[in-house]
Amino acid sequence: MEAASPAFAQRLFAGIAPEYERMGALLSLGQEDRWRRYLVSRVPVGPNDSVLDVASGTGLVARELVRTTGARVISLDQSADMLAAGAVANRSAGMDGLIEQIVASADALPFPDASFDAVTFTYLLRYVPNPQTTLIELSRVLRPGGTLASLEFYVPQDPVAHLGWRAFTRFGLPLIGAMASPEWRDTGRFLGPNIEAFHRRFPLRRQARAWRAAGLSDLGAQTFTLGAAVVTWGKKRG
Repeated sequence: MEAASPAFAQRLFAGIAPEYERMGALLSLGQEDRWRRYLVSRVPVGPNDSVLDVASGTGLVARELVRTTGARVISLDQSADMLAAGAVANRSAGMDGLIEQIVASADALPFPDASFDAVTFTYLLRYVPNPQTTLIELSRVLRPGGTLASLEFYVPQDPVAHLGWRAFTRFGLPLIGAMASPEWRDTGRFLGPNIEAFHRRFPLRRQARAWRAAGLSDLGAQTFTLGAAVVTWGKKRG
């Protein structure tokens, strides 16, 4: 399986965009919705505020932001296929026209400094060449005092939970994915090793240092589902 990179991610998500939301719920055993709700709960914005949702995919977090906070949301992703699937979901949710969609890279955001009251991102840093550089760019478009918040898969630290997680990611994910399509089978094979390799290279303590180096303070982190996911947030200094 090819290593993660922006180009690889673009090809990967183009092949799974139509079933992304249904399969995401299935592969997470129904837990992803709870993770997203907690992510949005860490973002203190209202109807007069603007939020940039980066690596937005089909807009699951963007729609939760609109539904929960009423904020103005821009849904940004490098995959036009994922955004197209999100546009269909937005219409079905009665949010057509409430979420602006932009195709762009997280490492070169097409906005001036301090443009947004909050920035969210989901499953992003595993696919970028330099997580520190990406965090600096995300922080750049955030106003001082604004919140940066993320959701990412994690690796359980408890030995028993880790054993179960490893078995599920190495065998369960590919098996479930194969029931949907060859593309989802390959995605299932890719995820477990990719998540584990990322957290070996970029553990939470190193991520915290990167967030602080990007100008964030008051950091918080909360794990979910025995450590299978983590939500991280912080406030821009200044």
